[in-house]
Amino acid sequence: MKKKLLGLSLSELQTVVQDLSLPRFTAGQIAKWLYVKRVSSIDAMTDLSKQARQALSESYETGWTYPCESVRSKDGTVKYLFKVSCDVGTKSVESAIEAVVIPDSDRKTLCISSQAGCKMGCKFCMTGRGGWHGNLDRAQILSQIMSIPEGPQLTNVVFMGMGEPLDNYDTLSAVLDVMTSPWGFAWSPKRITVSSIGVLPNLKRLLDEHKCHVAISLHNPFPDERLSMMPVQGAYPFLDVLALLRRYDFTGQRRVSFEYTMFEGFNDDKRHADALGRLLRGLECRVNLIRFHKIPDFPYGTSSDRTMEAFRDRLNTAGITATIRASRGEDIFAACGLLAGRHQEADRKTAISDNR
Repeated sequence: MKKKLLGLSLSELQTVVQDLSLPRFTAGQIAKWLYVKRVSSIDAMTDLSKQARQALSESYETGWTYPCESVRSKDGTVKYLFKVSCDVGTKSVESAIEAVVIPDSDRKTLCISSQAGCKMGCKFCMTGRGGWHGNLDRAQILSQIMSIPEGPQLTNVVFMGMGEPLDNYDTLSAVLDVMTSPWGFAWSPKRITVSSIGVLPNLKRLLDEHKCHVAISLHNPFPDERLSMMPVQGAYPFLDVLALLRRYDFTGQRRVSFEYTMFEGFNDDKRHADALGRLLRGLECRVNLIRFHKIPDFPYGTSSDRTMEAFRDRLNTAGITATIRASRGEDIFAACGLLAGRHQEADRKTAISDNR
């Protein structure tokens, strides 16, 4: 099986060309073709000699993955489905992942996945229900940005799709390097947000090694209630996550925000708003209140607009900046993992039928 070029750093590309006895400057040419001109084949790298392209093609491919399906919402949101193969132990596991383009006036944000499925087991997450099917590699993550029609127009990328980004940290870190380095996309880190439920060791690495924005999934200020929905609370208590965040400066260009999905009758009353305000007091941050997209067999619905507005106003009065995130794409399997889950279920039924 050929190795993938997409996702390699400039220094890694220098090792590649050295191993192939090609001139050292060839690495910079390859990086430009991959990340600036965004070609999907080695043959398209026309300023490499024919011999260099042939030598490269014998062991490498670019590694692009293309979407196999897309659905468009009436509000302009587009969800793309990718089929991927992930190495899990000694096995290769076939799965499906999603990426979502969210247009908003002069902004075009892409929400991308970092894993096929997820290990974290949050009760309200459709992706988590389907289990974990492997980590995406660098090429599979970058392909979500590069192989969709909107790729060249993207203004922002958020790692908020399927999977826990910090559970695939080494790959995430390499992708962030590609996105922000002069030899890569040369993006400002301000265009990138990484969301996490608070995997502490790798959260510290992210904060130390990168300058992108951070979004922490909180969803409840009371430890026992949060634990009932989010098993990670047992391993990495939110108070420990908050203590780590308070050691960093978020008064400059890097921001930290907290994601708070609102469930009717579970986490949306005055008691929760006041506790959240006390918890975050003194930290420069923003709270994003999120409407819950209903999923099957889950006991809670989303809070009413009036309840969400009262919750927001109570936080703002307490000195915590809070906003209600606009709900997008509800007519196209909006909850993350729904489209991929339905696709995988269809594949499973087809396989059962074929084996009869």
